Amino acid sequence: MTPAARLQAAAEILDLVTASARDDGPPADAIVTRYFKTRRYAGSKDRRAVRELVFRAIRRTGERPASGRAAIVGLAGDDPDMQPLFGEPRGPDPLIEGEPASPGGIVPAWLQAELSPLVSDDEWPALVERAPLDLRVNAAWTNRDAMLRAFPDAVPTRLSPWGLRLPADSRIDDNGPYADGLIEVQDEGSQLIALACAPVAGMRILDLCAGAGGKALALAAAAPAATILASDSNRNRLAKLPPRAERAGAEIEPRLINPPRELDDLDDWRGQADLVLVDAPCSGSGTWRRNPEARWRLTPDRLDRLVDVQERLLDLASELVRPGGAVVYAVCSLLRAEGAGQAQRFLGLRSGWTAQDVLDGAGRADGPGRLLTPAKDQTDGFFVARFMKPC
Repeated sequence: MTPAARLQAAAEILDLVTASARDDGPPADAIVTRYFKTRRYAGSKDRRAVRELVFRAIRRTGERPASGRAAIVGLAGDDPDMQPLFGEPRGPDPLIEGEPASPGGIVPAWLQAELSPLVSDDEWPALVERAPLDLRVNAAWTNRDAMLRAFPDAVPTRLSPWGLRLPADSRIDDNGPYADGLIEVQDEGSQLIALACAPVAGMRILDLCAGAGGKALALAAAAPAATILASDSNRNRLAKLPPRAERAGAEIEPRLINPPRELDDLDDWRGQADLVLVDAPCSGSGTWRRNPEARWRLTPDRLDRLVDVQERLLDLASELVRPGGAVVYAVCSLLRAEGAGQAQRFLGLRSGWTAQDVLDGAGRADGPGRLLTPAKDQTDGFFVARFMKPC
């Protein structure tokens, strides 16, 4: 492919990504992969170059663009070397004076007031920088020093005692320690959520929104003798947990639950859990480094629905935890309504419940919890709070 043809391909893919973001379809990575499955003429260098153009355009564009071409025209406005490619054979149509171009930006205008006050605008560029590849050592089987020797390019993470960090483009899926269950891919922020749970042997732990089980695996590695139930309402995501648990040597029971009857499905755990982890569905605003087009998906209505779901899940957790037990609430979000606001609401409705400080030395105090951010902590953005139920 010529440079002009690559630019045209990027514009076509961005059209698909824009429509998918509007209609809640597949993510950008999947769209890029699918695009090239039907274009076998494109070599590996072409695919890498086009993908880089697509994600450069996404990262610079805070608001959902009117079209893929508008996003590319906006990108070319920042890069004069791109402009001669318009009008070349197999390239985009010639530039037209005054045609729409997507403006640069990081946080969509409507979301700026929704961010936690701790996230000042000088932190915004870090929200869309490329993220490194973080690994979590399976502490049940090995230690970080051993894995540092196995991954010479890795460095220890700063906050998690289980973490290693590799450059963004690293691949580990063909690596022996990964195949042997000695390491898992997991952002340091997610590792810290498991650390905030303070798992110990003998605990009964319920991971209420387990998804594919990343945090449940971390909890099992930290406390192999704990009893862990991983529940979720998404069958496809939960189905990924058993093979991961087998590879890691973790004993975790998966359980499919069905909204709005989760309490019935978890009746044997009602008032019995020592700890309930609520890693709730959220806006994902803390993961824009990995999914920058997520900014284009979120709307005020969708945010309101997510807040309602989070409230319901916290109410549910309060029924499942035993007296004297703990609920850990976490969202990969930097929005106040999903973080400190949600935690304050929970405590305000429950007499006798208290908040415990977590993650000493990590993040910043934000209401009853702590906020981790890419700029300050070099992790994905997370809010985490720990609530103690009165005896």
